[in-house]
Amino acid sequence: MLLISLPLCPQVNSDEQLSFVGMTLEDLIGRFGVPNSVIAVRGNENWQDDVVFQYAEGDFYIYINRVWQVRLASAFGISNRDRKTAVLRTLGNRAEDRGDHVLFQISGSEWPLMLRVNFNNSGLASAIYIYRPDF
Repeated sequence: MLLISLPLCPQVNSDEQLSFVGMTLEDLIGRFGVPNSVIAVRGNENWQDDVVFQYAEGDFYIYINRVWQVRLASAFGISNRDRKTAVLRTLGNRAEDRGDHVLFQISGSEWPLMLRVNFNNSGLASAIYIYRPDF
């Protein structure tokens, strides 16, 4: 997952953020309009390349015609630049500390969803993703 600078996200609740994953292109454009920009993100393998629609609300990663991942400035009470200890405290004992990132399985959705928080060398949150791990 590539780090891309992202403007501050307007306030949206976590349930609404979860609904972003799985949106069709029609849903996405109908909800947010024409993206501010569209970029290509190269994965480790050719099949991991994504088209990303960038909006003020976040970066929406597209697979074929659906959003499979979204990058946000804040989610689940966590914001970019939060300290790792605060993130772990907010997510509770189900959070998995993987060193440079924390994973948290999100329950109650139609499909499996994960929250991933990446950290920079200073131990501050640098990227927040909600994604389908089965993609």
